[in-house]
Amino acid sequence: MTATTPTPTHDELVARMTGGMAPTDLPAFEGSDRLRPDGRPQGELRTQLRHIDNGRNVITTLVSLALPALVVAAVITIDHWLAVVVAVPVMAVTQNRLFILHHEAAHRLLFTSRRWNDWIGVTLCGWIAFGTGSHSYRRGHSNHHRDEFGPKEPDFLLYSFYPITRESMGRKFFRDIGGVSAYRILKPRLTGIFKPEYMKNSFRFYLGQAVIFSLFLVAGHPWLFVFLWVLPYVSFYQVLNRLRSIAEHAGMTRSSDRRTTSHHIQQNWLATTFMVPYGIGLHLAHHVDSGIPFRNLPAFTRALEEDGYITPDITWPSYRALWKALASG
Repeated sequence: MTATTPTPTHDELVARMTGGMAPTDLPAFEGSDRLRPDGRPQGELRTQLRHIDNGRNVITTLVSLALPALVVAAVITIDHWLAVVVAVPVMAVTQNRLFILHHEAAHRLLFTSRRWNDWIGVTLCGWIAFGTGSHSYRRGHSNHHRDEFGPKEPDFLLYSFYPITRESMGRKFFRDIGGVSAYRILKPRLTGIFKPEYMKNSFRFYLGQAVIFSLFLVAGHPWLFVFLWVLPYVSFYQVLNRLRSIAEHAGMTRSSDRRTTSHHIQQNWLATTFMVPYGIGLHLAHHVDSGIPFRNLPAFTRALEEDGYITPDITWPSYRALWKALASG
């Protein structure tokens, strides 16, 4: 009789696979006049920070939706193959910005009107950014915020086992730029059209991309759909997504103290322009209180720093420094 290996519990998986970058022996935060012991704002500060600026968000959304069209228009105007080459990573940046707005709307923080928040942020931005325009991302993402690294964490493997070797990190990025990561993400959509339980979302996915293709067709350059829409997503977008994601949670662990579930990194204009727009880089603050819209995360982060919840010893000076540590295994 062959002995069977018992299935490890989730707590055992957490202990075995996470925590390699998590700070230890953190002093307890006792709270302050402005902040609760868990870091969340209270009183007047909470009221101020939860304000959603509808007017400015309209402008931000319109600009983000216009950027892909501007990239395509520039390539058509220049009419040179080098323009296409340069535009591929640029388009990936615009796709990333649309996804971050989709993320904001998934938290119901893009507009005060739930109808407009969901229609513009979830349906429109989410559909364009290679999604289904449905609430499926919101449901999965709520599990991520409710219990980081918990049993329902959708990205448990993405954040696990860090720090890793430089060779292992290189292989991950090779899979990203080579389309392997995108295939794994899109595989349920590629095969789901034949499975009743996935058919609806798969149909929505194809319908959304058909609309995007029709815009290229109307512009008279349908072939650009492949080079300026699909290719950026399956290559450079995946690299951006990994760089951002591992900077948020890689190597951290399950805990009620958000300081051990999320990294805190000093922001700079280069990162906020190309990789972490709309406050998504202030990720520890976002996880301390996910009900604060992106425009107010800088003010919230300052309060967390000034009142001692975020301290210099848990602050990474740059993304480069964190990525280097993540690949030091």
